[in-house]
Amino acid sequence: MTEDPPYYDGLTHLDARGRANMVDVGGKPANARRAIAEALVRLDADTRALLFAGRLPKGEALAVARVAGIQAAKDTARVIPLCHLLPLSHVAVDFAPHGADAVRITCEAATVAGTGVEMEAMTGAAVAALTVYDMVKARCRGAVVEALRLVHKSGGKSGVYDAPLAGA
Repeated sequence: MTEDPPYYDGLTHLDARGRANMVDVGGKPANARRAIAEALVRLDADTRALLFAGRLPKGEALAVARVAGIQAAKDTARVIPLCHLLPLSHVAVDFAPHGADAVRITCEAATVAGTGVEMEAMTGAAVAALTVYDMVKARCRGAVVEALRLVHKSGGKSGVYDAPLAGA
């Protein structure tokens, strides 16, 4: 009999044999949990101005991206293997100019459950950013989605996490 390989040590989504495994959170207490993720979309200044004015040829891009991000957060368990289906109590997607050439997209997700909502916030921010890209690509071929990251999480056993400021 050989020992279990060491690669699974500490990785909760692998069993002792290294196989993918959905973590059993059934015994964990339900806690209020919150996560915020962000992504940036870089684009030219003229296109960004049209985006925030709601004057792109495809229409109200930010409204479409907001709904896409909210829907994506709700569908996270369907598109990310091994994620738990969570009863989300809140999802919000917001947009703000960032620097001279970017849009900062934030997605906040909240639940009362036995596991966190980081993936829901990350998925919402990512899909909202991809939707902005889709809505501006005809006018700004050089648009780039970048810097997807978790900026805050709270609730649960691991406590509060706040990311360092970007670029710090």
